[in-house]
Amino acid sequence: MPFAPIKDGEFTSTIYGMIKEGRYENAIRSLQYELQRTPNSRAALSLLAYCHFYLQEFAEAAEYYEKLVQLYPTYTEYRLYWAQSLYNAFMFPEATAVLSQIDEPQFAGQALKLESAIKYREEDITNARILVEKYATDDPDSDINLACLEYKEGNYEKALECFLSATQLHGYQPCLAYSIALCHYQMQNFSEALKFIADIIDRGVQDHPELSIGMATEGMEVSSVGNTHLLRETSLVEACNLKAAIEYDLKNLSAASEALTDMPPRLEEELDPVTLHNQALINMDNNPSDGNQNPFPPETFSNLLLLYCKYEYYDLAADVLAENADLTYKYLTQYLNDYIDAVITQQTAPMDAYNKFEAIGNEQINELRKLTKRINEIRQGNDELILQKTIKAYDDTMSKYMPVLMSQAKIYWDMNDYLQVEKIFRKSAEFCNENDIWKLNVAHTLFMQGNKFKEAAGFYEPNVKKNFDNMLSITAIILANLSVCYIMTNQNEEAEELMKKVENEEEANAENSNTPKSFHLCIINLVIGTLYCSKGNYEFGISRVIKAMEPYDKKLGTDTWYYSKRCMISLIENMAKHIINIRDSVLQECLEFLEQCEIYGKDVPTIVTGPLIIDELEVENAKNTVTYEARLLKALLLEVMNN
Repeated sequence: MPFAPIKDGEFTSTIYGMIKEGRYENAIRSLQYELQRTPNSRAALSLLAYCHFYLQEFAEAAEYYEKLVQLYPTYTEYRLYWAQSLYNAFMFPEATAVLSQIDEPQFAGQALKLESAIKYREEDITNARILVEKYATDDPDSDINLACLEYKEGNYEKALECFLSATQLHGYQPCLAYSIALCHYQMQNFSEALKFIADIIDRGVQDHPELSIGMATEGMEVSSVGNTHLLRETSLVEACNLKAAIEYDLKNLSAASEALTDMPPRLEEELDPVTLHNQALINMDNNPSDGNQNPFPPETFSNLLLLYCKYEYYDLAADVLAENADLTYKYLTQYLNDYIDAVITQQTAPMDAYNKFEAIGNEQINELRKLTKRINEIRQGNDELILQKTIKAYDDTMSKYMPVLMSQAKIYWDMNDYLQVEKIFRKSAEFCNENDIWKLNVAHTLFMQGNKFKEAAGFYEPNVKKNFDNMLSITAIILANLSVCYIMTNQNEEAEELMKKVENEEEANAENSNTPKSFHLCIINLVIGTLYCSKGNYEFGISRVIKAMEPYDKKLGTDTWYYSKRCMISLIENMAKHIINIRDSVLQECLEFLEQCEIYGKDVPTIVTGPLIIDELEVENAKNTVTYEARLLKALLLEVMNN
């Protein structure tokens, strides 16, 4: 989205409004635009530094404060802020060097505190204590810093006394409450520590509902609250981490995990090291693999298995299941586990798999019957909301039943037992007769039987008519099979109209260079040519196939070659058996056709490989090219012709 500059006269109010609302990123964007106009703008530089500081982008803040110091060397506050930014960016030597340049008495106290903090961070506890002891006697930060030093040296009781004293002086502060809880934790006073933690969390829930505390644990979808200044002030992240540590020590792993999910939600890249450590530690006990690998969405495991099955990597799917039994129970529903098991079984024991699919399908059918009855009852009561929910449940159940049904049908389809496939589909018509996937597969089944073209056309037509204005969106084989159905039932005009519509769309499509090439009309003609060849009319069928492949540089592909070579192989086989006689002119056309395929088929594979097959290895296999197969068929044809 393009940047819109702030209107004249509204810049100051707009920027301060953004800062007040915590929209520091927006403020930075506007200020950077202003800085381009006036590179040395004091207001823009100071506000940019301020915004970056509160976004914890301390290195960027330090750069802007350094620029301000260069422009306004007498304004000591900028030098102090520069040192603070460097300190928070863990650039301690640089911060110390900047502090050494501050000699104004009014800033001596702040410089002393920052120097002691640097020594503390550098683990120089001795010098840090010396500096803290130089604080003014009435300095309210003295007790807090001494408490931190005592804690650092392992003197938890003394640290606790100092933190309690600071609380009496300053009043309740979340950071002090957390520090007290931390001391109790180190002294193994878990119950006392949990009291202070509970107080921090309760106050956070009451005072800051916008931080979504505990909502993730309750299963609600929440968005990240970010690492805001408000979040840091509440000490909620620290409190939840400490609670998780206590529960972990007490072996209450579920409570420890819940403590982590109770904290305000943040993106993974926003998590602090302590939270990441605790997550890994707790997950390591529950599942060692989670502690060593990046977490993944729950859907990943099931999707991986389904993709393996889709591309017929059944051995890989079986290995994943066997090696990750814990993930199977954690991430797979009973339905999905049973379904994948049946799919894998299908490769070695088809009928056992069929029975497994039958059991799964019966469960879904029973649920569909219940939901159908429920829908009819609700419609009589006119409760639209409940009706929509029930229909959604019905659709979800149908989406589970359909893959099971298709898997059953595939078992007999692979056996070429299309009549049995038809029986399976007819049995499911009670629920599926309005389902497009079901109708399409019924059409394929009727078509393959070779004597039910009229019935097949009746199932193909609804899909085609639904997309009549965009025929190229329909799978080419559907259009090809429907054209054959029309031809075989003497509906030649309908077949011509269908093919003309596809041709017009392909011509319009060809004018748009950004649109992928379409092979629809080519495949339709190939299927029709195949039909005539199957009926014994090879001369017309082969001529149709050859014409469909012109021009070869645009039409020759893996799919189109598949249909073409089937006709050629059938022709050669029947000639070798002396079943048919073909005119010499037609045979010459076949030789020229194969020569053209040999020329243009060098880079066209004959087998479509799965996604895990390395393309380079396939290319090295010269036999997996149209050129190789065309040359082989040409040699066979010449041998038959010469005999």
